[in-house]
Amino acid sequence: MVPVGLLLLPLLLALLAGARLLWGQWKLRSLHLPPLVPGFLHLLQPNLPIYLLGLTQKLGPIYRLRLGLQDVVVLNSKRTIEEAMVRKWVDFAGRPQIPSYKLVSQHCEDISLGDYSLLWKAHKKLTRSALLLGIRNSMEPWVEQLTQEFCERMRAQAGAPVTIQKEFSFLTCSIICYLTFGDKEETLVHAIHDCVQDLMKTWDHWSLQMLDMVPFLRFFPNPSLWRLKQALENRDHIVEKQLRRHKESMVAGQWRDMVDYMLQGVGRPREGEGPGQLLEGHVHMSVVDLFIGGTETTAITLSWAVAFLLHHPEIQQRLQEELDRELGPRASGARVPFKDRARLPLLNATIAEVLRLRPVVPLALPHRATRRSSIFGYDIPEGMVVIPNLQGAHLDETVWEQPHEFRPDRFLGPGANPCVLAFGCGARVCLGEPLARLELFVVLVHLLRAFTLLPPAGALPSLQPYPYCGLNLKMQPFQVRLQPREAEAPGLGSASDQ
Repeated sequence: MVPVGLLLLPLLLALLAGARLLWGQWKLRSLHLPPLVPGFLHLLQPNLPIYLLGLTQKLGPIYRLRLGLQDVVVLNSKRTIEEAMVRKWVDFAGRPQIPSYKLVSQHCEDISLGDYSLLWKAHKKLTRSALLLGIRNSMEPWVEQLTQEFCERMRAQAGAPVTIQKEFSFLTCSIICYLTFGDKEETLVHAIHDCVQDLMKTWDHWSLQMLDMVPFLRFFPNPSLWRLKQALENRDHIVEKQLRRHKESMVAGQWRDMVDYMLQGVGRPREGEGPGQLLEGHVHMSVVDLFIGGTETTAITLSWAVAFLLHHPEIQQRLQEELDRELGPRASGARVPFKDRARLPLLNATIAEVLRLRPVVPLALPHRATRRSSIFGYDIPEGMVVIPNLQGAHLDETVWEQPHEFRPDRFLGPGANPCVLAFGCGARVCLGEPLARLELFVVLVHLLRAFTLLPPAGALPSLQPYPYCGLNLKMQPFQVRLQPREAEAPGLGSASDQ
């Protein structure tokens, strides 16, 4: 017989949750808050960023809605996002400490999910220094080398349909492996790649999203929660093994890769950076952030770029003409260094347009108000969760002409609007933005110089993302034929051939 207490537990938890919601609303009664959208099930809407943008027609660019038991404020325009994240960044630099975040950060608070503090700032500074200073002179050559090897593998499959997102995913994982661990050994790359895939798939499950919105659900059985814990154990085992290897072979004052640099930067007090000190656990979570934030995000963006170019062969042809004009014959070893990327204005404009239309993390990660503040004249109480709708801001008709159209030329010429928020802005701007922009530039230069992108049997990929996504804006799987350009017949790859 089931004990009466167990039967009453769900009712008791529901009553407590309801009381908490009512108490929260009562505390806010005297504030001038953004308008509230009725309902509780907004997270179930397909194409959530577009749905949230649609609500602005009646409510304006800033409003509140309920996600489970919590009110959140949604920002849907460039002006509201920049007011909060740039001009008032100190007020909105926090992160909500929700159950899945705490679980994923179990080893030590990480950069992406960790709450704002002086120690968090020191952690971010160390990781950014490792990325931009520790490997400054070797990052671009490594990306170039691995991209050339990627193109050679693709050349071996010339003309055959290729599942390009999977190939990009292995490439970006190889780059992160090399920069972080100084190792591109295939077994390690595959192990880390599979780990990241498993972790992201499990973390995106709807039952874990519900747990974040209704925390008392943690008292009930949840198979996805168990799978997430298993994926995290596997993640930590891989990272700890690499950290041990580095500590055993490291030479003081020298660094071979980012892990060497970071390990030599922890364990000592830092003047002016608050209580506590950086520990090996912080290096552990920096590595996790680099792989989670730097593998699939860049691979998905590259895949969206290929999909748009398959739909717009005239843009692809203009890009190849630009490359040929700047780099000469395809057989030459000429290259455009990233610092000279302005020599390829159309390529830069194409990357900007892909990032505008398909920001890979369209709702960013949620922010938390660290103190009472305001946005657009509305009061924002301390602790309020704020969600920047980056994709919504990129589709704002008051800023962008024909915002849903793929038009790289909007970023060319005088008066072009260069502001794309795909990597966020302010204190929480994506740590890996410099690396991601380098990868997008280098990979597309090599790919478009070496190949013409063609749809297999004329089957163009869908440009619509999966309607129900987690953190990343996922796309429908598709294939592409990579036709070596030296093998092209006259006119191959022109719009008439599509």
